[in-house]
Amino acid sequence: MDINMIGNQIAKARKKMNITQSQLAEQLFISAQAVGKWERGESVPDIITMNKLAEILEVDLNYFSEKFNSNENDLDLLDKNIQTEFGDSAKSSKLNWDMSKGNWVDADFSGLKELNSKFGSSNLLRCKFIGSDLAELLLKSNNVDSCDFTDSDLSKCKIMSSNLSKNIFMNCNFKEAEFIKTNLEKCDFSGVAFNGALFEKTFIYACNLNDADLTSVLVKFGGLSGIAGKSVDPEINTISNVVWNRCSFRDTYFSD
Repeated sequence: MDINMIGNQIAKARKKMNITQSQLAEQLFISAQAVGKWERGESVPDIITMNKLAEILEVDLNYFSEKFNSNENDLDLLDKNIQTEFGDSAKSSKLNWDMSKGNWVDADFSGLKELNSKFGSSNLLRCKFIGSDLAELLLKSNNVDSCDFTDSDLSKCKIMSSNLSKNIFMNCNFKEAEFIKTNLEKCDFSGVAFNGALFEKTFIYACNLNDADLTSVLVKFGGLSGIAGKSVDPEINTISNVVWNRCSFRDTYFSD
């Protein structure tokens, strides 16, 4: 991450909006000195502040990325492309922030809404995503350890070639999610809705599936070991229509 580049981009967008550092700071509920440090490349905003900053400056979060082409007409080109593709509703569409190739430790992402995030080739340790909107999240080639996703929406997400260990996913929505070539170890999936999810070439070890809904789940070329699960209501079969295709089982049981 080039903090000088991020600082320059913040300054450029702020000046285009014709607001001072103090005025920007007031909208973010921080000090003007903090904004000054960002623009001088002495520090960078945290992820939640960056999200608010992008909204105030009316830019896409990728505007702050090293991958963004930062010539003098960046903002004009971005505004033009957004309006051409999405029209006047563009500002209300989901922001798309690529957070690939990063190391995120003890970061609090809780409560993020309408954020289609990408965490490719990243390490996440002890991070919080409680109550977040991570629908359609792309998580590829990552190591996610001891993070808390309780009550988050991960529907239609794609988790590929990753290692997820000791994470909490209690009461999450994983409907129509895809787990491909991924290891799930000692994760808490209690109360999770997996309806229509796909597990392909994925190994699930010592995970808690208590009260999880596995309706219409497809599991193929995978393995389960040390799994415990039970339905939340004996009158509702929460593991109906599950397809096990060339799977292995060890120390696994499901009960009502």
